[in-house]
Amino acid sequence: MRIVFMGTPEFAVESLKSLLETQNEIVAVVTSTDKPAGRGQLLSISEVKKFALEKKLNILQPEKLKDETFIEQLNKLNVDLIVVVAFRMLPETVWNLPRLGTINLHASILPQYRGAAPINWAIINGETETGVSTFFIEKEIDTGKIIFCEKTEISESETAGELHNKLMKLGANLLVKTVNAIEAGNYPQIPQNQLVSKNETIKLAPKISKEKCRIDFDKTSQEIFNLIRGLNPYPAAWCTLQNLYNGRVVTMKVFETEKIRENHFLTCGEIITDEKTFAKIAVKDGFISLKNVQLESKKRLGIVEFLRGFEIPDWKILK
Repeated sequence: MRIVFMGTPEFAVESLKSLLETQNEIVAVVTSTDKPAGRGQLLSISEVKKFALEKKLNILQPEKLKDETFIEQLNKLNVDLIVVVAFRMLPETVWNLPRLGTINLHASILPQYRGAAPINWAIINGETETGVSTFFIEKEIDTGKIIFCEKTEISESETAGELHNKLMKLGANLLVKTVNAIEAGNYPQIPQNQLVSKNETIKLAPKISKEKCRIDFDKTSQEIFNLIRGLNPYPAAWCTLQNLYNGRVVTMKVFETEKIRENHFLTCGEIITDEKTFAKIAVKDGFISLKNVQLESKKRLGIVEFLRGFEIPDWKILK
């Protein structure tokens, strides 16, 4: 088959790499435009583009997906199938173009966790299982007919970064299975409404705003622990600290913690520390012990190293 691959981040690279090992032909790779980044505002290219350049693939970078020139380029390629992994929402003129349709790889067991951040939200919500799904793209985002799914467990301490890497490989294998089945003309197409039980609630996975990353220390230790690991390494959970003497406020990202279930009579958000080896924050049902943190404009540090250079008793959590 003649395939156009669409994707941008690292998650998509594994899928593209796996597709190149099949007998199909990748006639073009569509990815995001180059963007200025960093202090020097040098042009940054996507991970998919880096890989496509290395493999000398045909690269297309349209600013607008409805652009007539771009649609014309796709038409000239005589595309059998478009494969989408972690890309933008496509207009119907694009996804309806190939003779065999357009398929998408999504990092959840659909219809659960439709949206931009399924990996993060699955962990934040305390799920013990997730997976990957392939489906045909239709008008409403992440609602098309399911082709295949593959499930995997989420361990108690697994971070979003660790789950991302696991699903990246699982997804690449499922995508190859899906493409092979489409080539053979033997594959299921299951409407998502058939996969929802009568009293089941559909959980969504919208893009995560900065405010959603803020730690609320009035919540339980499990809820806070899940939020922190669900945002590690990116975009990262955070809180604000205020100096008790001069009123200065700083932001602290929190990457790794330990939850401690323990009765106490402290105020939620109160910091307990020996100033050398530990710092823990009182929450509703115990403590959140800090293990790995980063102050704004500083390096990410383990708690022992952090306490060497930061007088934590001089600060309080700002709610």
